[in-house]
Amino acid sequence: MAKAYEVISIDQLSRVSDTRGIEPFYRHRIRTKERTVLSVDIDQEDFTPGKTDKILTEAATNADTILKQ
Repeated sequence: MAKAYEVISIDQLSRVSDTRGIEPFYRHRIRTKERTVLSVDIDQEDFTPGKTDKILTEAATNADTILKQ
């Protein structure tokens, strides 16, 4: 089965959290099977191959489902 998305870029950014101070996160730009381009932010603790793939697959599938409606 082909992937539901293609990664265009990954940027490491920082944001201010009320409880944790400055926290890094990763902004992924992906292109879905239906050619929709979107950005998905992933926290540093979720930036592992297994978790990242699950998050990006879900985002891509949801975007394509919305597009088809």
